[in-house]
Amino acid sequence: MASGSGTVAQSVLEASNTPDCPYRIVALVSDRDCEAVARADRVGLPTAVVRPGDHLDRAAWDRALTDVVSGFAPDWVVSAGFMRILGAAFLGAFAGRVVNTHPALLPAFPGAHAVRDALAYGVAVTGCTVHLVDAGVDTGPVITQRAVHVHPDDTEATLHERIKVVERELLVDVLAAAARGRLHIEGRKVHLT
Repeated sequence: MASGSGTVAQSVLEASNTPDCPYRIVALVSDRDCEAVARADRVGLPTAVVRPGDHLDRAAWDRALTDVVSGFAPDWVVSAGFMRILGAAFLGAFAGRVVNTHPALLPAFPGAHAVRDALAYGVAVTGCTVHLVDAGVDTGPVITQRAVHVHPDDTEATLHERIKVVERELLVDVLAAAARGRLHIEGRKVHLT
């Protein structure tokens, strides 16, 4: 699932086309028309757009999103730049199977402005996190993290680009591990074996 330019989704898709990749992408779902949908369309990947404004309220949108994603029968759901909070219906249907990336070392700097917030705080090291999604905002169990050093001349854009490189690699690694049955969830702890 993606809401923007689709660069994270593109990295997952490109990796899935390599001979040793253990996963395949079944569809791309978005909450709006965006470049991520166009990227998927260009390679013939099934797509769906479930717009919140087309539904009576947030709960109705969440149920519709759940129905659409369920129709593709995924083993795992990947939030690759999907900029919406998932509701109870969705999380209930895919409990423990929704993976997200975040451009900070959670639990530090949750939310939509993590890179800006890290720079404003003055940290020397930030990074990215791949985690399971729960009902909170970036509060799900951490699967893995990797640090990215902050340079003295970094802007939000330059730092975010370096984080995205690491984020793409980590997400592909986690999805490969999940496809191989190497993710083991015990409460808030996720073990990669």
